[in-house]
Amino acid sequence: MRKQALTKIGVKDIIVLRRIDKDLFGFSDREIKEGRDVFLIGINVFAEMGAYDAYLMYIIVSALFIPILIVGVVANVKVNSTFAKYSKVDSNTGLTAAEAARRVLDSEGLTDVAIVRIRGNLTDNYNPSTKVLSLSESVYGSTSVAALGVACHEAGHAVQHSKKYLFSTLRTKLVPILNFANTFLWPLFIIGVIFGFMGTFGIIGDVFIIIGLVIFGGSLLFSLVTLPTEFDASKRAIRVLSDGYMSGEELKGAKKVLTAAAMTYIASFMMSALHFLRILAMFFMRRRD
Repeated sequence: MRKQALTKIGVKDIIVLRRIDKDLFGFSDREIKEGRDVFLIGINVFAEMGAYDAYLMYIIVSALFIPILIVGVVANVKVNSTFAKYSKVDSNTGLTAAEAARRVLDSEGLTDVAIVRIRGNLTDNYNPSTKVLSLSESVYGSTSVAALGVACHEAGHAVQHSKKYLFSTLRTKLVPILNFANTFLWPLFIIGVIFGFMGTFGIIGDVFIIIGLVIFGGSLLFSLVTLPTEFDASKRAIRVLSDGYMSGEELKGAKKVLTAAAMTYIASFMMSALHFLRILAMFFMRRRD
């Protein structure tokens, strides 16, 4: 059955997917091949989906919303509690988070990247368009294990940008597309939901369903490329911290903070997937009715 599913994809599609393989970073040839096979099978499964399958998928996806929502809440609580715990543990380096981030950036030749303090808690981020690394009030001047971990993680994003890391570059290119969708398509989608246009048949219903697919598909793609981007930034941070900055329990604490943060991105991806699959099920339900 697997071979039959794969044969429905053309030779040109296989060639394109093989070219994409060369751009993927950090995966073995076997892992890439297995992932590609699953992707191709998935396409054919959706292509052959009938009305009953679409309705079943809609029911299953809808039933998963509350559990995944709970996972997201737990992940956010976990990252905040873990950060609070290790914010009380000072690093033996005596460096502030801003100073540690500055050293990481300078060691990579990124002397043109500015580090600024911003309001909020865990609002830290790196803006590649302005080359500004922003550290929150709870991180910037802190010498804690948690703060250094977060700061070096954000510095890792700056390093990714300078080295043109694949997934980081993809995420940056997706930002203007998502901004357009949020600015122009979201209002139309909300109108469609409020007035029930998505439940109507004909071209009007089709238009609003497609708008939903574009919005949630873009969000899902963004969440997908965010995962390897964040994981890689954390790996870079741990690698730097273990090289003369921290060791033993301190390093374990920094790892726990970054792992907890990673769980929030996984939960976000799962929720994006559910939203997209729900709209996709609605699309196939309309096609098969």
